[in-house]
Amino acid sequence: MAQQRPDAVMRLPGVPYRVGLIHGILIVTLGCASPTPVPENRAMATGPSQAQSLASSPRFSSGGPDAEKYGATEGYPVKAISRLPFFVGSFSHYDQLLEGRTIRRAALPSRLLRAPTEPVLRYEYQGETRSLDDYLARNPATGLLIARDDSILVERYQYGRTDRHRLTSFSMAKTVTAMLIGIALAENLIRSIDDPAATYLPALADTEYGRTSLRHLLQMSSGVRFRENFSGQDDAARLFAATVLQQGPGGVAAVKPYNERARWSGAVFSYASVETQVLGLVLRSVVGRPVAEYFRDRIWEPIGAEADATWIIDASGQEATYCCLNAVLRDYGRLGLLLARDGRVGGRQIIPKEWLHAATTIAADNWHLRGVWDRTNFGYGYQTWIFPGERRMFALIGVHGQAIYVDPANHLVMVHTAVRERADDPNEETMVLWRRLVDVVGARPQ
Repeated sequence: MAQQRPDAVMRLPGVPYRVGLIHGILIVTLGCASPTPVPENRAMATGPSQAQSLASSPRFSSGGPDAEKYGATEGYPVKAISRLPFFVGSFSHYDQLLEGRTIRRAALPSRLLRAPTEPVLRYEYQGETRSLDDYLARNPATGLLIARDDSILVERYQYGRTDRHRLTSFSMAKTVTAMLIGIALAENLIRSIDDPAATYLPALADTEYGRTSLRHLLQMSSGVRFRENFSGQDDAARLFAATVLQQGPGGVAAVKPYNERARWSGAVFSYASVETQVLGLVLRSVVGRPVAEYFRDRIWEPIGAEADATWIIDASGQEATYCCLNAVLRDYGRLGLLLARDGRVGGRQIIPKEWLHAATTIAADNWHLRGVWDRTNFGYGYQTWIFPGERRMFALIGVHGQAIYVDPANHLVMVHTAVRERADDPNEETMVLWRRLVDVVGARPQ
């Protein structure tokens, strides 16, 4: 693939495609039998030496739970994400199906070490004692990476996915957007998150979102009416069509239709992807360049990303900041480790520590942000899910099983990409596995 500038856009060349929306999920059909694969570049890999044991190396499987349902016989075709047979192919080729902006890898990728063997993990679930192998045999994970400090403890792939596939993040990207807002605040590009959005985005003046503070947008507490219930007929589906599917001009026009205030701002949590898109538009306005380019300079380069990433854009060139960042598994691991180290890389503070703590804790007076996801009892910070309990742990979570779990006390991270059939699956077994991992690894000396 030809070299592109950091602000270049990516579209599968010479291939006609059509897009549509069914049940709120993207349909994309390529005009050829098989898509151009993600380029291989093994020189970028940070795998172990030949002397290291197989157990510590990346482990690949062509199958996975219900592999035939996911299109194994057809080689996991890349056609759509509206039906199960196309989840694997589409979730790992999003940027070949849709227009995206390339985020170039770091000039000098950071080194990730490898543990000599995988940790032995046993956890209890539904009255059974299970292992990591049992987990993967039962759960449709495309990738699973566990890392602590600068060492990879586990790296597994299923359904024919590899360490060169860029796996989509869905709403994990929301937390990235919040971290960029924090960096812009530290650079005095934003004076205060208590300023209304229209202060930085005059095009939203005289709209309800324009009158909403950045803080309440970060906390999904704007009070503006927006329905997100995975029905395919909700406001989230309309936003997806207007941005990711480019069925409209994009930009500010994509968020202006949502302009009815249901309650006062800052009173009630209500998950609304459009609020992250408003934050992305504010971010683009204050930094004066594409969000993906700012992300590359402020985070992707400093963490030493080994591979190019991409971010899907709308027809105006604005990133869909509520979703659709695409990256290889180890680079998601590097991002998680940055958050686990309170925003530091070596001796450099990349994300302000105070911001990261504010984003991943719930203030005593923010009672409306506690236990907002009833199936997990998670709370919410700045575009970030927060585990209940005294121990500070948090997660980046996207639909269909995408997640990065972070335990700052242990500098421990688990990256999980998946093709779960239900968009809103709470991933209960995944969280049981994570909590057991925290107990096992956390019991070991630093």
